[in-house]
Amino acid sequence: MAQFSYKARKSTGEMATGVLEASDAKAVAQILFGRNFIPLEIIENQEADSTNTSELKISLFTPSIKLDDLVIFSRQMFSLAKSGIPILRAVKGLADTTNSKRLQAALFDVADQLERGRTLSSALNKHPTVFNKLFVSMVHVGENTGKLDEAFNQLSFYLERELETRKQIKSATRYPMFVLIAIVIAMVIMNMVVIPIFADMFKSFGAELPLMTKVLLATSEFFMTKWHYLLVGIGLMVYMIYRYLQTENGRYKWDRAKIRLPVVGSIFERTLLGRFARSFSMMLVAGVPLTAGLNLVSEAVNNSFMADRILTMRKNIEKGESLSRVAVSSQLFTPLVLQMINVGEETGRVDELLSEAAEFYEREVDYDLKSLTSKIEPILIVIVASMVLVLALGIFTPMWDMMGAIKG
Repeated sequence: MAQFSYKARKSTGEMATGVLEASDAKAVAQILFGRNFIPLEIIENQEADSTNTSELKISLFTPSIKLDDLVIFSRQMFSLAKSGIPILRAVKGLADTTNSKRLQAALFDVADQLERGRTLSSALNKHPTVFNKLFVSMVHVGENTGKLDEAFNQLSFYLERELETRKQIKSATRYPMFVLIAIVIAMVIMNMVVIPIFADMFKSFGAELPLMTKVLLATSEFFMTKWHYLLVGIGLMVYMIYRYLQTENGRYKWDRAKIRLPVVGSIFERTLLGRFARSFSMMLVAGVPLTAGLNLVSEAVNNSFMADRILTMRKNIEKGESLSRVAVSSQLFTPLVLQMINVGEETGRVDELLSEAAEFYEREVDYDLKSLTSKIEPILIVIVASMVLVLALGIFTPMWDMMGAIKG
């Protein structure tokens, strides 16, 4: 609420001044009339109203909003809405207590929008970088059905599952990333420290060197003399790839390639399908129409290739086809899930069976992530073994030849 400074005259004729907190000037006047004061001047205290947001200095280096923050926000809103606390009071209370500056600034603005008479969903919609369309749509449905607490409960459950999946992926890829970083560091040290020592020794002997040794020496010399060109080339390549992935065509091709990668592609695919089934089930439970739900879910999966397939499903449903038929034609789902969708459509329990399908995909992803390290280890061993083999052929073979020539 805003703060207002007022001047008023008491019933005895004395002047009175002070500050009141209210939604607008009319509310302040009503409060003063209730005290038998005659309001003479009511001025909104702009500085006081803006203290919450002005103190929040959001810069480029301010940490971004984490999924954990949205999980906690959804849980707290569920508890507050279920307890019957007014939404404005709940949002302002959470804005004062949250640790994320970006979320805090967004919530202060949402509270300001609520004071101006906007609905919660429309206020949240003004911050698309914080609250995506799926989040806003669930809140909108909760407002219209009078089940806002249930909407936040479903959102907290959905976000918790998403957070758990992300943590598992990070945990499973941590070991391979460390190994790859160690390999890169070892290659740099080898080319800039180890191989130059052997290169000087080989030159002093003046012997004919094998092809592999020449390749190693040339690579080392390039690292030593042209390293700045290498850095510029790598930086330019990364920038060009980044710019290409920002284009619609580049993002589409990369999203399609991700689910076709060896070893990890199937994990990406089932993670996306689990997200689709979970979010679509949540939409149907909330009462969102089928086509509108598919449109929102296409954005929730965060994969342009799969989003295109889902939007194609929506278009076919709008033409009169059934959900089970468009699911088959999309070629996205396994036979078991297709059967569950078909049964759900016949029994009118599509939401329940989609939720079971989501759990099926999530269990498979959990199992695959736990065994991911054991699948990647052979590939890493082959990479390390190849490095050792190249080093042995390039350095030790000429040394053996030289030792044989000396003994001869």
